[in-house]
Amino acid sequence: MSTTERPRILVVGGGYVGLYAARRILKKMRYGEATVTVVDPRSYMTYQPFLPEAAAGSISPRHVVVPLRRVLPKAEVLTGRVSTIDQDRKVATIAPLVGEAYELPFDYLVVALGAVSRTFPIPGLAENGIGMKGVEEAIGLRNHVLEQLDKADSTTDEDVRRKALTFVFVGGGFAGAETIGEVEDMARDAAKYYPNVRREDMRFVLVDAADKILPEVGPELGKWGLEHLQNRGVEVYLSTSMDSCIDGHVVLKNGLEVDSNTIVWTAGVKPNPALARFGLPLGPRGHVDTAPTLQVQGTDYIWAAGDNAQIPDLAAGDGKWCPPNAQHALRQARVLGDNVISGLRGFPQQEYKHANKGAVAGLGLHKGVAMLVFGKVKVKIKGRLAWYFHRGYHGLAVPTWNRKIRVFADWTLAMFLKREVVSLGAMENPREEFYEAARPVSDAAAAETVTASQGEKAKAS
Repeated sequence: MSTTERPRILVVGGGYVGLYAARRILKKMRYGEATVTVVDPRSYMTYQPFLPEAAAGSISPRHVVVPLRRVLPKAEVLTGRVSTIDQDRKVATIAPLVGEAYELPFDYLVVALGAVSRTFPIPGLAENGIGMKGVEEAIGLRNHVLEQLDKADSTTDEDVRRKALTFVFVGGGFAGAETIGEVEDMARDAAKYYPNVRREDMRFVLVDAADKILPEVGPELGKWGLEHLQNRGVEVYLSTSMDSCIDGHVVLKNGLEVDSNTIVWTAGVKPNPALARFGLPLGPRGHVDTAPTLQVQGTDYIWAAGDNAQIPDLAAGDGKWCPPNAQHALRQARVLGDNVISGLRGFPQQEYKHANKGAVAGLGLHKGVAMLVFGKVKVKIKGRLAWYFHRGYHGLAVPTWNRKIRVFADWTLAMFLKREVVSLGAMENPREEFYEAARPVSDAAAAETVTASQGEKAKAS
C-alpha cells in the first residue's frame, strides 16, 4: 500500500459494482488526480450468472472470475476486509488476510459489498447445505455431484445409493432453477458412463416457498419453465419450505421426507451484514439507503450501488426499488463512477434511471426462457432460441475481452467435444494423501514395526 497526498477514493468490495465503478473512475480521472484503492477479501471478481454453467462443466471455472490486479493496474488492490468505517475522521479499518489490522484514510467512499446468501436457522443447514454465491461453491458442487455417482455405481447398498442419487435444491429463482437445470443436464450426460447408474435412478427435487418459479421472467414463462423441468423428471414442490436437514434427512413443511447427500441452498440473498458496522443509514431490509444519485442519504462523499443498496427505481415509479441483478449493477456502476468524478471536481450529480430491458435464464444445454422488453412491448421466448439469447447476453456482459473470448471459446469447443465428467473430489483436501504418507509414525506403530522386523531377521537366520 502506498502513501499519497492525493485524495483517496476507497472502493469497498471488488464485485460487479466495485470493479466497474473503479474502472470507470480510472478511465475518467486525470493523471495524478486521485488514488483509487479497492479492498476485497478475494483478489478476483466473480461473474455470478455463469456459476450454474461452471457447476455443470460448460465453462471453465477460471473463466468465470476476473483478476482485480490485472483489470485495475492503476489502482491499489488490497486483499482483506474493511471491518469498520469512522465517518467523522474519514478513516477505514482494514483487516488484511494476515497481520494486524490498520487504518486507511480516505476522502471519498464507494460501498459495493454486494450480498450474501439469505439463510434461516434450519437444523442441519449449516452442516449439510451447499451455497451458490462463489466459484468455489460451483466447483465444489460439480465435484460433489459426480462423486455421488461414483458412490452409487460402486455400492450394492440400496440406502446408500438412494441417498447419493437424491439431489435437493431449495429456491426457485434464477439461481435455483438455472442450477438444477444445468446439474440435471450434467448428471444425465454422466450417467452414460456409469454401468450401474441410470437417469431413472436419480431423484431431483426443487423446493420453493413461493407459488411459482422464475418470477423474474413473468408468470407465463415461469409456468413454462416449471413444466419443462417437470417433464425432465424434476419434482417441484411450491408453497412449501424445508424444516430440517439433519444428517441429510430432509423434512419439508408439506410432510415429504427424503434422504440426500446433496442439499443446494439458493433461497435468495441479503445485503452483506458488515454494513451494520459502517454507521450508514440502512433500509428496513438492511440495504444502504441511497438517493437517486447513488449518494448515501445525508452524505456528499459516500456512494453505494448494487445488491447492498436500496436505490429508487425512477423508471418504475414512486415507491419502487431497483432489483438486485447484473443489468442494474452494470449501469449503476457507470453512473456511480461518473458521480464520484463529478464530486471530486465539484460538479452536479447525475440521477440513475434505467428501464428494465428484460431477463434471460438458461435451464441446461439448449434450453432456456427469455423476456425481452422494447419500450412497452414484451417479447417472450422459450426453448433453444431463448438459450441463445441467454448465452449471447451474458457472454457480452462478462467483464473484459479476455474473459469474453475465453467463454465463447469454451462454448465453441463444447459443440464438438463431449462434456468432461471427471470428479476431482480430492481438491477439497488436496494435502490429505501426502499427510497420510508423511505423518509421524506413532510410538506403538514404530514398536510393532521394529518387532516385526526383528522377527523376520530371526526367521532368516
